Amino acid sequence: MKALAFLLILFSSNLFAKIQTERVAYEKNGAKMEGYLAWDSSVKKPRPGVLVFPEWFGIGEFSEQKAVELAKMGYVAFAADVYGIETRPKDMKEAAAAATKYKSDRPLMRERAQAALDTLLSRKEVNKEKVAAIGFCFGGTVALELARSGADFDSLVSFHGGLNAPVKGTKFAPKILVLHGGDDPYVPEKEVLEFQAEMRQAGADWQFISYGNTVHSFTNPKAGSDPKAGAAYNEVSTNRAMKEMKSFFEETLK
Repeated sequence: MKALAFLLILFSSNLFAKIQTERVAYEKNGAKMEGYLAWDSSVKKPRPGVLVFPEWFGIGEFSEQKAVELAKMGYVAFAADVYGIETRPKDMKEAAAAATKYKSDRPLMRERAQAALDTLLSRKEVNKEKVAAIGFCFGGTVALELARSGADFDSLVSFHGGLNAPVKGTKFAPKILVLHGGDDPYVPEKEVLEFQAEMRQAGADWQFISYGNTVHSFTNPKAGSDPKAGAAYNEVSTNRAMKEMKSFFEETLK
């Protein structure tokens, strides 16, 4: 009977859920951005918010899909536009150039990340006391840089993100979960060890999970299936990583 009651509750919640999405324009120092907000409009009370920082192609199908998935979990999710509306990379060369611009200018990266956080916090649907950020690849770097800036939010999840930092953080407000491909050639062991040393020195609340037989971009089906390429989708590691994120958010946002 208890199992039946649980299934009825789960079915009812899915039946009445109404996921809404909205493209949200925002600005910072003259730069115009357009993010993507997703939430369940059947829920009337404020609920936790989650920032989604995209991989190096910028805001698009992958990050918007992740925002919708988070909305279905009960969060208000905002896919951030780090590059601005004038930059929409069309190929690997353009994506690399766009990402390099921000990796080389960490103050600008922090400014764009903070602008996205401020936009999320401005929404009436969001419980401003419960906010997280997640990031994929380049977006993981952005999320960590936001934390290094001293921004006050609850938790952070980096999926196969870059970990290097020209300026190390000295204090981290959010709890941190890094989900890493153990064979990622783009985030070498030296970078991993330096990051872990940074976390220890800062006294951060952090976790680091490394998935075996897993390379860069392991959560993105469009990354291909050949690990020898250095970036490849791994369904098993993706499922494990998503379970870790859900459990982490149950601890830090509920």
